[in-house]
Amino acid sequence: MTMQWKSLTAAALMSIGAMSVAAQPVQAAELKVGLSAEPSALDPHYHNLGPNNQIAYTIFDTLILQDENQKLVPGLATSWKPVNETTWEFKLRQGVKFHDGSAFNAADVIFSINRPGKVPNSPSSMIIFTRSIAEMKAVDDYTVQFVTKAPHPLLPTDLSRIAIMSAEAAKSGVAEGMTTEALSNGEGLVGTGPYKYVEWVRGNRLVLEGNKDYWGGKPSWDKVTYRPMSNDAARVAALLAGDVDMIENPPPADLKKLRENPKVNISQAVSNRLIYIHLDSHSDEAGGIPDVKGKNPLKDVRVRKALSMAINRDAIASRIMEGLGQPTGDFLPYPMFGTRKDAKPEKYDPEAAKKLLAEAGYPNGFEITLGTPNDRYINDAEVSQAVASQWTRIGVKTKVEAVTKTVFFKNRDDYKYSAYLAGWGAGTGEMSDPLRALVATPIKEKGFGTTNKGRYSNPKMDAVLEEALKTVDDAKRESLLQQASKMAMDDQALIPIHIEVTPWATRKGLTYKARADQYTFANGVKAE
Repeated sequence: MTMQWKSLTAAALMSIGAMSVAAQPVQAAELKVGLSAEPSALDPHYHNLGPNNQIAYTIFDTLILQDENQKLVPGLATSWKPVNETTWEFKLRQGVKFHDGSAFNAADVIFSINRPGKVPNSPSSMIIFTRSIAEMKAVDDYTVQFVTKAPHPLLPTDLSRIAIMSAEAAKSGVAEGMTTEALSNGEGLVGTGPYKYVEWVRGNRLVLEGNKDYWGGKPSWDKVTYRPMSNDAARVAALLAGDVDMIENPPPADLKKLRENPKVNISQAVSNRLIYIHLDSHSDEAGGIPDVKGKNPLKDVRVRKALSMAINRDAIASRIMEGLGQPTGDFLPYPMFGTRKDAKPEKYDPEAAKKLLAEAGYPNGFEITLGTPNDRYINDAEVSQAVASQWTRIGVKTKVEAVTKTVFFKNRDDYKYSAYLAGWGAGTGEMSDPLRALVATPIKEKGFGTTNKGRYSNPKMDAVLEEALKTVDDAKRESLLQQASKMAMDDQALIPIHIEVTPWATRKGLTYKARADQYTFANGVKAE
């Protein structure tokens, strides 16, 4: 594979509409956005979570940005190239200022990329994107070399996920610099992005102001106010009343009426977010599964496959998601890099599922609790209830424990669920991302399995994934990723349900460029 310097002019960047770049002429003084989920923290390296990331990438920039289709474009790095198999050289953008007026340089890059591994108690660590790096060298103030532990062709993609902070502003007496709590209070929250922090009143509002000195052009808005509105009806009502200019995730049941409303515009795109069920295939004892004599039935691949076959994905997509879910049998929608054209959703076959359960030694099924958030993904609790009903029909009597996302993620991270429904958005837009995070054997030193809370482990799949991660040739790497994903799916590492189709609604006169990564960026909102 031939790799060349990557660079674009500032004018070209502004026309692309990248993560934090696509500045538009000022439309109005303030943009008010109704969020479906509030960030858990403002620390950009604390939790690899969509609501957190979209705010982080508004306040901060990354070395490389992603456009609405997750194509890589220059950000704080103007160009990058491989020097040899294990060394990359990045040229940094000169003349960039942080929000406090200080100059951006190589020291900030090195500090920021070192930081994720030092942030304690991360529910889903950003270290997955930095573990490949063995060493960083500041050749000069605007040139950084990265030496990787092995050939790692995905380094530019990985670095598109790490927000660059001001090393000086984030300095403190602890290893990670400013703590997550301090950053969430606005202390040291200094980036180079198009918007600056003003205030965050949890549960009420997050206010940012435009960075008039932004290197990518004057921001679209002087002020942006985000209001958390987890209740679907409340978000729609706020939009129709003019209390907000834009809302995330208008509920499927209201989309038809909203499309017909001349005062509303709808934008939507197939996302990179998989909605899936993870099963505890690790524990010997069946925590939360009574009447199985202490044996964990989920360790048997036949049981896992039976649970997958019992799910009527088409019914969920049409009746509950109302078109906002595409049934899937893979981690990402085709043709994203590493996906398989022949990967089809598991066929709905409850009778065959019953036979598999009997073959595995559970002719009468068993009882199980399915954990789920009720305010994180599109109709998450409703999807879980449908799955529970379908599992119950094959004898797996299922109780749904639906809780707020804050409680859910804590329970999940404490391994309190034998089965749980969750979602994963592939930040890199290619197959290694979900494989590394969701189904690779949890190995902290490698950054593997950071969100594998079912603790699934398949050393053979891990080996293929590791080989893919160090394969420079694109075609060979894609083939290896396809092989690894098939191995995981054949082994029922998790149960894929659907890929979300993400909608946004804006008031008349405004439109939003829908994004595959599901992020809501103020600079993506423009006048018609």
